Amino acid sequence: MSKASILLRKSKKALKEFDLLKVLQSEIKHEVTNDVYKNESGSLGDFVIDWDSSRSKDVIMRKNCDSGEELAISALLGDETFLEEACFPKEAEMKVCIKKTGLSSILQFNCKVLDEGQEKVDFHIQNAYYLNSPTNLGSSVYKGPDFRDLDPNLQQELKKYLISKGIGKSLTNFILLHLHKKEQNQYINWLQKLEAMVAQS
Repeated sequence: MSKASILLRKSKKALKEFDLLKVLQSEIKHEVTNDVYKNESGSLGDFVIDWDSSRSKDVIMRKNCDSGEELAISALLGDETFLEEACFPKEAEMKVCIKKTGLSSILQFNCKVLDEGQEKVDFHIQNAYYLNSPTNLGSSVYKGPDFRDLDPNLQQELKKYLISKGIGKSLTNFILLHLHKKEQNQYINWLQKLEAMVAQS
């Protein structure tokens, strides 16, 4: 192969990498300058963030109540949703665990947090479990019936119970917003790593 052919192949490769670099830089600029969540709000209330690693997808929050209960919430983004008016493209999976001082038993609620459009962020309980002990979670252990099979009044009261513990619209809005910002920051970081790698070559 002649030197001219080698040079031509290298030039074509460099052009392809330059194109990739330009696209990466454009995507980074777009993500940084177009913050679609800047006008959104929410509040942690009495909860504090206990775990929020930049390497993980989830976030964990805790709260101690005056009534002697300890609440722990873990949340991460779930599946894509396709609501035309929604600001957020995904729902969040939220797990709420409630423990009373002196007892080993735990109430666990598996919920979905969903932006339903028109600034309405709400949560829906998927399952409600009573766990005798956090160390006894075998598949054969009875945890409770399917939530949808419960009496509608009981479903409503269980949701009111969670709301009374501070799990309302302000908190669920904060959770969804925080998880989206977290994912966006992780995406930007990933793009920047690719940019640095391509630029070096």
